[in-house]
Amino acid sequence: MTTPAKTIRIFGWYLLALSAALIIVPNLLLGLFGVAATNEVWIRVAGMLAGIIGYYYLRASATGFSEFFAWTVPVRLSVLVFFCALAALELAPPILIFFGAVDAAGALWTWLAIRRPSARA
Repeated sequence: MTTPAKTIRIFGWYLLALSAALIIVPNLLLGLFGVAATNEVWIRVAGMLAGIIGYYYLRASATGFSEFFAWTVPVRLSVLVFFCALAALELAPPILIFFGAVDAAGALWTWLAIRRPSARA
């Protein structure tokens, strides 16, 4: 497995863990980050979507789908931009920026791994 594939695999596992928390114990996760508890179904829907995306990441990493690796970089970087905008507009709590920063850090790690000459092997 190439280094870019490893970055994608690790991010896929992160998404699956986040998904499980959002589906099974969403208020525990929300409470850890100082966000008000909710009984709305949307938090679990978001968890399901994170799980589906995590599955795609794991499958892509297992098959070495290098084009997918590159596709994820700008999209994952955009998450931070959107979350910052939501926080700035006071439509979401500022802690959401933390999750955007995790996505951006993962994206930069993947991008650096893709650029490394050994990644082309």
